[in-house]
Amino acid sequence: MTISTAEKRANFRKLHESGCFVLPNPWDVGSARYLAHLGFKALASTSAGYAWSTGRPDNKVTADDVIEHLALLSAATDLPVNADFEAGFADDPAGVAANVARAVKSGIAGLSIENSTGKPDKPLYDDTLAVERIKAARAAIDSVDPAVMLVARCEGFLHGERDLTKTTARLIAFAEAGADCLYAPGVASDEEITTLVKAIGGKPLNVLTVQPTMTVQHLASLGVRRISVGGALARVAWAGFMQASQEIAGKGTFTAFAQGAKGGELNKLFAEK
Repeated sequence: MTISTAEKRANFRKLHESGCFVLPNPWDVGSARYLAHLGFKALASTSAGYAWSTGRPDNKVTADDVIEHLALLSAATDLPVNADFEAGFADDPAGVAANVARAVKSGIAGLSIENSTGKPDKPLYDDTLAVERIKAARAAIDSVDPAVMLVARCEGFLHGERDLTKTTARLIAFAEAGADCLYAPGVASDEEITTLVKAIGGKPLNVLTVQPTMTVQHLASLGVRRISVGGALARVAWAGFMQASQEIAGKGTFTAFAQGAKGGELNKLFAEK
């Protein structure tokens, strides 16, 4: 490591001041180091990608697991890391605050809290409680290091509630509660995105790439400040692994290996300091 945690946090805030940047999502130290090698300016963890790497489904890891993982990612490169901290691993604001304070100490530069409950019968927290949870997360961050950015996520579009009016109102309330950056995964159309950009009054908007046709240039032209890929890179990696192993199991052939990365190239990459 050549820069301090404080420098990483300052660099991360600077990235949000203007322009548009991609925040790719590694799932382990190796993928984090490769993304840093490509010249990205910051990274974000992926709850799904990390869970799959441990043989568990998304949303089935513990706060302890994730905080340990965040410490590893934060130490892996000189890039700031934004934590996918799911719903804070607690329902009540006090529980969210306690877990967020612990996460901040892992070395992360940003942290997201979503309003998704994980319960099929009631997928979103009541709006009042959701705001209190964001306030609690903000207070917890400030108690450890106010430089860490808080990202508030509204998950309605991912749970079939494609109501832009409700999503907009929630993001505005989250901003007023102390969120530095707003995020509504699933929002995809130009109209939806520009509506949110205008509504949140200059706060940076994060957009998740949900369509292969999306481009950095176009999203930037809409006023998007940062772009995430979620678990997509992990899914692509899994697809290659699954294809190759299924070929062996089903056909007894190994032709997929021709598409593999060169061992020497990987060894050279990971020997770099």
